[in-house]
Amino acid sequence: EVNKFVLNNAPGNCSLTSPMIQKQIISCFAIETRKKIIEEIGEDRFAILADESSDVSHKEQLALCLRFVDKLGRPREHFVGVVHVDDTTSLSLKEAIESLLVSHGLTLTSIRGQGYDGASNMKGDIKGLKTLIMQESPSAYYVHCFAHQLQLVLVAVAKDNTDCVWFLEQVTLLLNIVGVSCKRHGMLRSARLESIMKALECGELKTGSGLNQEMGLARPGETRWGSHYRTVCNIISMYPIIRDVLITLGEDTTHKVDWIKIHFMVGAFESFDFVFSLHLLFVILGYTNELSECLQRREQDIIHAVQLVGVAKNRMQHLRSEGWNQFLQRVTLFCNKHGVQVPAMEGNYVPFGRSRRFIQNRTNDDHFRREVYIGVIDKISQELDSRFDEVNMELLSCVTALNPSNSFASFDAQKVRRLADFYPKDIFGSDLLRLELQLDTYIDVMRQDDRFNGLQNLVDLSLKLVETNRHKVYDLVYLLLKMVLLLPVATASVERAFSSMDFVKTKRRNKMSDSLLDDCLVTFIERDILEDVEEDDVINTFMAIRKRRPKK
Repeated sequence: EVNKFVLNNAPGNCSLTSPMIQKQIISCFAIETRKKIIEEIGEDRFAILADESSDVSHKEQLALCLRFVDKLGRPREHFVGVVHVDDTTSLSLKEAIESLLVSHGLTLTSIRGQGYDGASNMKGDIKGLKTLIMQESPSAYYVHCFAHQLQLVLVAVAKDNTDCVWFLEQVTLLLNIVGVSCKRHGMLRSARLESIMKALECGELKTGSGLNQEMGLARPGETRWGSHYRTVCNIISMYPIIRDVLITLGEDTTHKVDWIKIHFMVGAFESFDFVFSLHLLFVILGYTNELSECLQRREQDIIHAVQLVGVAKNRMQHLRSEGWNQFLQRVTLFCNKHGVQVPAMEGNYVPFGRSRRFIQNRTNDDHFRREVYIGVIDKISQELDSRFDEVNMELLSCVTALNPSNSFASFDAQKVRRLADFYPKDIFGSDLLRLELQLDTYIDVMRQDDRFNGLQNLVDLSLKLVETNRHKVYDLVYLLLKMVLLLPVATASVERAFSSMDFVKTKRRNKMSDSLLDDCLVTFIERDILEDVEEDDVINTFMAIRKRRPKK
């Protein structure tokens, strides 16, 4: 029965193999994917996340993501498109964003939050992109990406402390020596494999799925300090293996050209200065890497992000006041295990590989504890306070009044009322009087209802309000809650879009047009939504592009 209508009886002109037709089909899937995202937003407010980067063909691309609160009360971030811009001036970026929003039926006046990095064309107070957007929508408050600020903190510390600068230079030299050829990479892998086999025979290691994976010394990225943390971890884990490889290279007569660098690297690698800085950065980057990963999670609210920054500050202060003895003990045990000489803390400090002419006379305790250990921690604490200046904004001070943790202990009706003044186009006139009466009953019901006990953040509160249909009863409170959830925390969604662009537009596909790149990125990044797209809708969109005549 099927064969009567298909196979050999099907029209021969419906093969859909033309490159133009294939691109139109991709475009149809992208149109339907974006349509589902826009339908989910509806007429509600949203925030924008934007950043620019160059693709493989060196064309400047502006990626745009939208942050909104869905019907379940959960904050969502979705990629909507990428636009080629000829220049990165704030006016050009604003025009590109506006054209992209208008093409999907959205306007600048509906924006209630902006998230960018710290570039001057983005956050400039006079002609920056945030200022141009706020001229159209005064309630589109700008938040500097928390993850980017954390990167700036670590960069400032790495450039300010001379011992950190010296250590990072030695790591660069080490990577240049070991990673200069595939042969040396192979030596490192073979030495690690031999070490693992000996440890397994002695019973020091256990076998199992995911254990004893292959390690390497990947070169860290300049703008991704999480990669520095992985490099430091691998150096600590492979310390004896790396040292044996360096010694083998230093004794090999075929590597005489690199002997000077290798011999110096062996001396630096076995110095207490190197091991001390290695473990210090391991601790510092470990704490900040945990914060960075938390900031890049989806469905993050800004109060929780501020709390995470506060936790990082407290950890730094704990390390400064009570962590020295435990840290020195860890470094000493490592040195004793691997034969590194530990200097007496009361002795005079002698720098390795640097002239004593520029070093003041001081003890090892003064240098390692006061200048390096406490100096780095104090610098990080200072940078955290100065970089994350948003915590002092009056807006965030009012936002904390909605925090549901500890049975709504932070609730303050006056601050919530003041929060409404930040959104005059959303709550005005009689709504302000109704809000004051609504707040009194809201907090009483919330504290008496057992279903709202144990909530930890604003996302949990929003989900619970929708689940219990209380968002309809306390509509103004829920509206303010949504405005707060729209405030972006990090531009991780945009960064993921640029990572996906490296998969879609490659060196072999560098002639891809901007429109095709945009369509491919939408369908690739938002593939979860793509799975819900109906094929009939795609066919209807495809047929609507142009009039098509079937073959008779």
